[in-house]
Amino acid sequence: MKELIIGNWKMNPQTYAEAERLLESVLKRTKKIKNAELVVCPPFVWLTDISHKYNKEISFGAQDVFWGDAGAYTGEVSPKMLLSSGVKYVIVGHSERRTLCETDEMINKKAKAALRAGLKVVLCVGEPWSVRKKGLAAAKKFVKNQLQKDLAGIKLLIIAYEPVWAIGTNRADKPEDAVEMARFIKKSLVISHKSKVRVLYGGSVNPRNARAFLSPKEIDGALVGKASLNAADFQKIIESVE
Repeated sequence: MKELIIGNWKMNPQTYAEAERLLESVLKRTKKIKNAELVVCPPFVWLTDISHKYNKEISFGAQDVFWGDAGAYTGEVSPKMLLSSGVKYVIVGHSERRTLCETDEMINKKAKAALRAGLKVVLCVGEPWSVRKKGLAAAKKFVKNQLQKDLAGIKLLIIAYEPVWAIGTNRADKPEDAVEMARFIKKSLVISHKSKVRVLYGGSVNPRNARAFLSPKEIDGALVGKASLNAADFQKIIESVE
């Protein structure tokens, strides 16, 4: 199976023209890539136009989704809307959403709704520094608790392990610790859900450390934030799996 490399653009770029230029640069630089499936997750406002124009060249994902199919939910976007926009993947439970009062119950409802609609769900889990400083065992316990709550009644999805303290900080996890966590997540879900999952690593992935994270067989790809906004950096990360 190909490595899965997802670029999460977050609230960037600020204009559609910039978004299109960034994507065209990424496509130009990665057209010979064979061993990775590439996904980009632009902001909602650019998603429909850019995915309809380029969906034969690359897969698209959304950064969030709502659990309802329709109705009086001001500002929300349903799974069916995403499908109509050409979206294949959706991120749920990102730590930046969790800090905005998103609970495990809400994340579970979003994941279930997205899966029912036929979207591929990327569930983000990861511990804050207040937990990690107590050691890897404490981090595992925290992540296991997230998985149990977020995956209630769910089997088929992708897990992105993103230690919260490493996101956007230029302070990535140690590759050996990320591998151990990926191994732990896979083993835990085989036991609890009778399900094999793909585990991605996220958290300050950059061209300098990408190979160390993506070479081990336990890690099946990367969820890339800041570095995905620079086409040259994103290219180097992707090439690390070739």
